[in-house]
Amino acid sequence: MTYNELLKLARDAIKCELNRDKVKVNEEVKKKYCNKGACFVTLTINGELRGCIGSLQAHQELWRDIIDNSNNAAFNDPRFLPLSKNELDKTKIEISVLTTPKKLEYKDEKDLLDKIDKKMGLILKKGFCQSTFLPQVWEQIPDKIEFLEYLSRKAGLSKNDWKDCEVWFYRVEKIKEK
Repeated sequence: MTYNELLKLARDAIKCELNRDKVKVNEEVKKKYCNKGACFVTLTINGELRGCIGSLQAHQELWRDIIDNSNNAAFNDPRFLPLSKNELDKTKIEISVLTTPKKLEYKDEKDLLDKIDKKMGLILKKGFCQSTFLPQVWEQIPDKIEFLEYLSRKAGLSKNDWKDCEVWFYRVEKIKEK
């Protein structure tokens, strides 16, 4: 299955938003991606992160989730200024389509570390705090303990709180522009 039409949809959504236009979605694409799906859209310029926003739970058709997350990554990621027209041509788009997250049952810290593999996206939950890293983050943080410490801090917790959190995992199917 080819996902080039999803990358085109993401780019068209951003381009239309920049031009204050309404994105037109091909009926074939709507039909093909009508099932509820969750995705993350990651934008990079020269290999550097420029925006990344997504959904952890499927709550709308995949094609709609791609449009929403593309625009949110481009214009609403609080870490960055909104994407400008000048930046669009230099921007590379990556879409990660997520499986449904599953709770990882573990008895202790060692058991958790043994069960984690580097193809997993992880979600940490503790009280009202929550954070996630896509599986791609393993490329930057390959050490499991360090990965979990960063994920804890991202959730606003102390670096060792991962030892006492709910842990959920998901897999992704990743497509990106060359």
